[in-house]
Amino acid sequence: MAANFPDPNLVNFSHVRFGYGARVILDDVSFSVPRGKVTALMGASGGGKTTVLRLIGGQYRAQSGEVVLHGKSADDAPLNIGTMDRDALYLARRRMGMLFQFGALFTDLSVFDNVAFPMREHTDLSPDLIRDIVLMKLNAVGLRGARDLMPSEISGGMARRVALARAIALDPELVMYDEPFAGLDPISLGTAARLIRQLNDAMGLTSIIVSHDLDETFHIADQVIILANGKVAAQGTPAEVRSSVNPLVHQFVNALPEGPVQFHYPAVEIGQDFLSEASQ
Repeated sequence: MAANFPDPNLVNFSHVRFGYGARVILDDVSFSVPRGKVTALMGASGGGKTTVLRLIGGQYRAQSGEVVLHGKSADDAPLNIGTMDRDALYLARRRMGMLFQFGALFTDLSVFDNVAFPMREHTDLSPDLIRDIVLMKLNAVGLRGARDLMPSEISGGMARRVALARAIALDPELVMYDEPFAGLDPISLGTAARLIRQLNDAMGLTSIIVSHDLDETFHIADQVIILANGKVAAQGTPAEVRSSVNPLVHQFVNALPEGPVQFHYPAVEIGQDFLSEASQ
């Protein structure tokens, strides 16, 4: 009897187009997110990285093309995020965890209650079982001893780890990270990066990281996707992306001030601007 394996990809973007009014953010974008791997979404600010996360979570809907979430087995029909009703979308979100920029902890809840929150909201688990799961998740991020502290009593790096424990509280298949390294000191940054990689492998997760930190992200990612000008400018392993001959990708991965991405926003000649102001 043949094995009933699921699709090797958990998420597929197929010819996706999305924009705000006349401003196109994603234009005929296609890529896949393989199961069990860490995929990094990178590129210049405003390139559509966070938009991709919102399309996967159903906060936005593609104007054309498809965003597909595949099932747990080959018998499960793929889910088109853009055509789901509210109930189906909420059910699909149960398979996802999200780590927001700067953690986004509830400031009036303790560390323990922040991690317990999704279980209390979305499950019928007993208080004793929730307690055990919370302690296990906090232990996984090294903060079991901080469970009774308030968010105001912990550092930024610790808050990010609490947010990670909350993101994995319901044992999701997919965890999305929006700038998980922003604002962290080198020690906290390295700790967060190591945790993302370790938890991905230990729990069999699929991870998508939006980040501008090249060194740490390239170190833990299996696949890197560079978005630019509404398109996929490069896609491959970190080594393949680093060796790309695409001028924009070369500028980005080498942090060059000069290249396709210009310092000045497009404008008329400066002299013409001043003359037009003087004539008014």
